[in-house]
Amino acid sequence: MAFLTAITALSSALLLVQSPRTSEYQLKAVFLFNFVQFVDWHATPQDSQPPTLAPLLIGIVGEDPFGSFLDETVRGERLGARPIQVRRYRRIADLEECQVLFISRSENERLLEILAAVKHRPVLTVSDGDGFANQGGMIQFVTDKSRIRLRINLDAAEAANLTISSKLLRVAEIVRTQRR
Repeated sequence: MAFLTAITALSSALLLVQSPRTSEYQLKAVFLFNFVQFVDWHATPQDSQPPTLAPLLIGIVGEDPFGSFLDETVRGERLGARPIQVRRYRRIADLEECQVLFISRSENERLLEILAAVKHRPVLTVSDGDGFANQGGMIQFVTDKSRIRLRINLDAAEAANLTISSKLLRVAEIVRTQRR
């Protein structure tokens, strides 16, 4: 039931014009929260330990456009037994083991450096920066006529050993950065 609710909320946010009372970043915060339900983080051979109960971390690097809304959105939420938490980072060197990383537009000049720092790690990278998916980011928010759309780079997700649900892919534009 929770999965059905999440898919309905995600589809509605993609297709409906946002209400004047809901800010763009409030909707994007809900998307970030819902992405954890549509991505599988596959264990690598080094990860032969039992599943962890450590928090699932949504990180934000750079200026935080969400204010407290992302914290409020995930408060008390879980993915299975794992609580979901938000962390904020100013420096690339401070990035810890987050599962979702939102890269703020304030980091556009350091984008390739940030993506290189998490390359081949199971980190879902998300941004609303121009050209993000084409530069190797995984999910890009694109605002078009008051609608938030998704652009997903499958090659980047596969390189990080992540699988994005077909339900999410159906409502997104797919970008490929590697020649097949």
